[in-house]
Formats: sequence, structure tokens, C-alpha cells
Amino acid sequence: MKKAFVLDTNVLLHNAGALKAFADNDVVLPIRVIEELDRFKSQGDELGRNARQVIRTLDGLRSQGSLREGVALDSGGILRVILTQIPPTDPALQRSLADNLILATAYSLHRGGETVVFVSKDINARIKADALGMTAVDFEKQKVNFDELFTGYRELELPKENIDSFYSRKSLALDELHLLPNEFVLIRDRANPKHTALGRFSAKEGVLVHLNGASNAAWDITPRSAQQRMALELLLDDVVDLVTLVGPAGTGKTLLALAAGLRAVMREKRYSKLLITRPIVPLGRDIGYLPGAKEEKLQHWMEPIYDNMKLLLSSRRRKVRGGMNELMHSGTFEMEALTYMRGRSISEQFVIVDEAQNLTPHEVRTIVTRAGEDTKMVLTGDPYQIDNPYLDASSNGLTYAVERLKESPLVGHVTLTKSERSGLASLAASRL
Repeated sequence: MKKAFVLDTNVLLHNAGALKAFADNDVVLPIRVIEELDRFKSQGDELGRNARQVIRTLDGLRSQGSLREGVALDSGGILRVILTQIPPTDPALQRSLADNLILATAYSLHRGGETVVFVSKDINARIKADALGMTAVDFEKQKVNFDELFTGYRELELPKENIDSFYSRKSLALDELHLLPNEFVLIRDRANPKHTALGRFSAKEGVLVHLNGASNAAWDITPRSAQQRMALELLLDDVVDLVTLVGPAGTGKTLLALAAGLRAVMREKRYSKLLITRPIVPLGRDIGYLPGAKEEKLQHWMEPIYDNMKLLLSSRRRKVRGGMNELMHSGTFEMEALTYMRGRSISEQFVIVDEAQNLTPHEVRTIVTRAGEDTKMVLTGDPYQIDNPYLDASSNGLTYAVERLKESPLVGHVTLTKSERSGLASLAASRL
């Protein structure tokens, strides 16, 4: 049965291609959605770019026929833009609220006998649609099953002979398992669980291989867990162009990435620069306007990076601020706002995108496609701490990238679970 998918504004702001994501069904845009897109179109961020792209798409479709009557989409469906109507028998939908005007349009179609599906990223809007008796769903495209997210490793019990063979031959064939490129395997002795071995699957050789002993530490930072050891292995491997690290606060994601970046840039000279960026999404109430030049504004948002750099540089007996200033003035270390990443071509750099869970899949795609020759990118984040109101653990760009890219030998991933920051941090992460 053909359905009418009524789209909320936030769906189009989240993904400008949403108009073509509903196969041969009808796509309905209330006129209020067009007005809200007009309000966003002048913004210079991702929301503004998506608004402008949708408006241009609609203008192109307008040349093919009347949007009010319906214009055919390439997907086989029909796009309609219709006027908003508040049913007189439902005064509970206040006309002053934009969400209610959009909902009212969907409800009018529902009352008229059409099979309506209301699509919104706003949970409250979906609840109200459900209360009105309509089917309400989140925008499912670019979502993953977070409960089944690829962790980057697995545990396996084998006889003692297999572990001994792995140590002596430096490799082990596991043909019965479907291992992904750069996936780690922790092997345990069936008879003695303390007898273990840790290997990494080489897609090129088709076998499990030993970890690189040279990556046991970076910039005086040594891994405290098997998961951190896996992360460091990927961070220091030139063949792996993109590393994704997922985990709660205190698991060492950012610290390990910075340590690996400093080693690769300053000691080994494999990259010309260490570039750090993170989305500017405030936790709680925004503090508003920040004075100063771009670098001074960024410093406030980059304080977590400064904290980690303080630890790393103090281990090398440098003055913290002096050390940071020295690195920045020499061009070895750079902090950049994500706003200015679009259009750049970044070559021969070690790039860390911190707090990537606050990015949309499209924003992550935009950033990763900036990578030029000999550039390594690292995405870190905690999907349980998302400050973007229209993203969750399943729809953010970080987890989407993990699932979509896990089969490539150019990509490696590790999910870290144990907090190593302090006993208190570990307690808070597990119980609060």
C-alpha cells in the first residue's frame, strides 16, 4: 500500500537527500516546513547548507510541474507541498507552535483517509503524532543498530597448541571465522584462561598476525589495557588511514590519539602537522559570545585538548603553555574549527576529530573526504554523551562511520570500555 510520508523540518536539516529516501511512496512537505527552511538558509553551518540544498532541489522540481499537485521523483514517488490546516475539531493543536502546524497537515491527510507516516527527528513531535493516532517514526536512513555495533575485536577459546603455534610461527589461520580487516582477536587457552595471545587479522595475508612491538608505547604513554593496546596499534600503523575510537569518558581515546600524533609528527616526522578539531556543541547552557580572534575563541572549546597536551608535554619536561605556543607557532600543531574544514584538502597531516559523536553522518563524510595523500584521520567520541538534540547513539556520524567502513583494510576500529582516568572517574562512568 502506498504511503504518504510527511517530513518534519529537522529531517531535511539532518539530511538534505531525505526527499529521495522513501522509494515509490509520496513525500509530503507542509508549507510550514518551507518557511522554516527559509529561516535556516542564511546560516553558515551544516544546517544552513542542507536548507539551501533542499530549497534548490525543490526549485528544480518546480520546473517539472506543480508542487501543489505533485511532482514525480526519480525514486518513483510523488512530492507534494501542501498548505497547513488545523482541523476545527482539534483545538488542542495550538496554531502558535510550528511543530503543531506541521503535525496538523499530517493529521488532515490522516483524517482524509490517506496512510500517513509522520517522520521527525524530534521525539516530542513523534509522541504527539502517536497521540493523534498516526504512525510516527524517526528518519531511519543512516542509522545503525548501536546494540550490535562492531567493537573491533573478539575473544576466542582455543587449545594450548594453537596459542603456542601462534607465538612460534607469528601467525595463525582462522579459516572458520569471518574476520574483518584489522579486527583483533584475544585468544584464551581453554585449559588455562590466563594463557592468552593477542593478534590482529591481516586481510592481505588472510591470517592472524602478531601486534607490532614498536607500538607498545607512544610519547611516554603505555597502554593499560588490551583495548588501549589495540588502539595504539592502529594509531601507529601508516597503512590504516582512518581510526575510529568509541568509548565512555576516561577510557583514553583522546590521550592515546594525541600521544600517537605527537610521536608520528615530532619524533618520526611521518606527517608535517598534527591537526585537532572538534564540533562546537556546548554542554548545558551556552555561554554566548566569546571575545578575541579565532585562535582565542577556539582555546575555550579546546580546553580538553589542552588538558591532555599538558599531561603529554609535562612528561617531556616542557613548560605547558610555552610548549603549546612553541608547537603552534612552528606550525607543528594546529587547532581548527570544523566550520572551516569544508573545501580544504589536507595532505601529510595527522588529524584528530574529537567528540565526533556530535556530528551527523554527512558532516563526518565531509570531514573524512578532506583527507589528501599521506594523511591519517582519527575519530574519537562517546555515543552515550551526545549534545546534538537530533542525534542519538544509533544515528550519529561516528557510529555510522564505524559500521559503514568496517570492511575496509584502510580503516580500523576499537571500542574501549574500561575507564583508566582514575578510580573515581571509573566509578562515575559505570554507576552514574
